[in-house]
Amino acid sequence: QVQLVESGGGLVQPGGSLRLSCATSGFTFSGTPITWARQGPGKGLEWVATIYHDGYTRTADSVKDRFTGSRDNPQNTVHLQMGSLKPEDTAVYYCLKGIGIDGTRGQGTQVTVSS
Repeated sequence: QVQLVESGGGLVQPGGSLRLSCATSGFTFSGTPITWARQGPGKGLEWVATIYHDGYTRTADSVKDRFTGSRDNPQNTVHLQMGSLKPEDTAVYYCLKGIGIDGTRGQGTQVTVSS
């Protein structure tokens, strides 16, 4: 059974940082890209980043140079390091199996950027 569990969200001030984690199980992690997506208040699901099997990360223009991805293949875990956070980054963040925003996803973790 494919499972993804996000953690690390919380309340942070503008300009602050957070590190999200996604623990996975039930599939061959090492060869599988993992995608991060987010859903802000009243908005649809938005692609944020995809972390490929070798750690190469593609990021959306809206988070480029602020968010970086990494993965720990032995631990079947990916991370999303978020910096210079803005109020518009407020959203529920999900990790998804594969490329794109249509794959199996976790329950999400809330990130709130506010002073």
